[in-house]
Amino acid sequence: MILFTIAFLAGVLTIVSPCILPVLPFVFSRAGQPFARSVLPMLLGKVVTFAGVATLAALGGEWAVQANEIGRYAAIAVLAVFGVTLLSPRVAAVVTRPAVALGNRLSQRAAGQKGSVGASFLLGVATGLLWAPCAGPILGLVLTGAALHGANVETTLLLTAYAAGAATSLALAVVVGGRVFAAMKQSLGIGERLRQGLGVAVLAGVAAIALGLDTGLLARLSYASTTNLEQSLLDHLRGNSARAEAVASNRIAPATNDARNAYQSNLPVEGTFPSLDGAVEWLNSEPLTTEQLRGKVVLVDFWTYSCINCIRTVPYVRAWAEKYRDQGLIVIGVHAPEFAFEKRIDNVKRAVRNFEIGYPVAIDNDFAIWRAFGNNYWPAHYFIDAKGRIRHSHFGEGDYERSERVIQELLAEAAGDRRTGGGLVTPNAQGAEAAPDFARLGSGEDYIGYMRASNFISPEGIGVDEARDYTVEELRLNQWGLAGNWTMGAEQATLNRAGGGITYRFSARDLHLVLGPGASGREVRFQVKVDGVAPGADHGSDIDADGNGTVSETRLYQLIRQSGDVRERTFEIRFLDRDVEAFVFTFG
Repeated sequence: MILFTIAFLAGVLTIVSPCILPVLPFVFSRAGQPFARSVLPMLLGKVVTFAGVATLAALGGEWAVQANEIGRYAAIAVLAVFGVTLLSPRVAAVVTRPAVALGNRLSQRAAGQKGSVGASFLLGVATGLLWAPCAGPILGLVLTGAALHGANVETTLLLTAYAAGAATSLALAVVVGGRVFAAMKQSLGIGERLRQGLGVAVLAGVAAIALGLDTGLLARLSYASTTNLEQSLLDHLRGNSARAEAVASNRIAPATNDARNAYQSNLPVEGTFPSLDGAVEWLNSEPLTTEQLRGKVVLVDFWTYSCINCIRTVPYVRAWAEKYRDQGLIVIGVHAPEFAFEKRIDNVKRAVRNFEIGYPVAIDNDFAIWRAFGNNYWPAHYFIDAKGRIRHSHFGEGDYERSERVIQELLAEAAGDRRTGGGLVTPNAQGAEAAPDFARLGSGEDYIGYMRASNFISPEGIGVDEARDYTVEELRLNQWGLAGNWTMGAEQATLNRAGGGITYRFSARDLHLVLGPGASGREVRFQVKVDGVAPGADHGSDIDADGNGTVSETRLYQLIRQSGDVRERTFEIRFLDRDVEAFVFTFG
């Protein structure tokens, strides 16, 4: 139930996200009209359409991708027509005549006359199609869950809850806006000018959408805005829920240093230590059980080795394991794969060696431990006390100081002495492990396999599981394309002939790409260029200054680390050998 609440409230927060801006003119054009017949059907259309399109995204496949793109273009056309009808009733009468079969003409509704429920619902369908690509972190969470567990009724309900939250905040805005507009009409008599102004706003919104600003500039602005709000909301809700449960069951004792009582932390109890059964193999340790770990403070770290957020967290987890090992801390890494290649035990073993991980790692290929914890995130940290109770959890990277203070608190509680811990670790993270530059991050994650591909602009379109020749045309920010002969699979694209490449228009300090040598296992040589030239001082840790590198194993490769000002640039990678597999772009 808590996930539905989070999804709904995260949807409410989209009213303050820049991604909602292209939709607002269309929504506010309903202000002043009957709520039940005009505003409500439009918002319902938006909710239903978004949930449907996003569910198709979860199911994956070319037909879903094409449906989304076709629907987007159709929505742009519908909304452009709607904007024209707002500008002029005379023009509206001509433009809307062919659409009489769909219901009442849009011009009548736009001009303030009593419109049909069907016409308002149609407008909601259009706005839902346009809003779907710009949804944000909660949509990513839901689609990730669908990829792991399969798309189901819960997936659609979560998407519907998110869309309903957004519709609720928009409905409140429309109600307030409607009252303001009504007052303006009565006092100033500017109804006609107001209607024309709305028409201009609608057409400006359509232009922004057609130029890609809704998923380019506005999406870039969103990375630093509502993402943090949604994470804070998630942490707050989980924390309050855990505290309420613990208080109700009398499980939280106040912190005390009274000589008659051992020290107890005031951290809440969030649950009990779930079973560690179900791992297909353990690395660096024999299989561990919750019974064996009783009396120890345990940190369970859910990760997967090609995830950039996990990679940037590893230095801290590794440092905590080393620093607090002799004080009673046991760190357990639970490797839960995102891609099929991460299920190969030899790949995980190699990654554990490369990251110099010495603590126990459970390979959770069947997500048995993941499900036992009810986890939904990479990375995710669960802090468990010596009595086998979960006392704190954190999702995503960052907040390392708070996490280490929790470890110190639980070790002090286990020892019955407040004096423990001391200072905080300061890992010397290098390469892809280094902290991201969020302040200048203008690009997000982009998957290359057709199941989750977005922002792909090669004019040939996506060919599902078939060899196809691709070309790259001019790119806008956060767009990418393939060049050469590729086969696009559900998770990755595979190069069929040497000489092919990938181009991406990005804005970030770091650019990473998950690559693999393919089924043959042969090394693949490649060359990187930035804005048409060798990267020089801007090269990443996996290439040299001339842009040369080799794909020798399936993992994340850091290809760009800008040494100077971060700005919008064009990244190109050309492969000198065939069979390379490309999975996902990430940035930092």
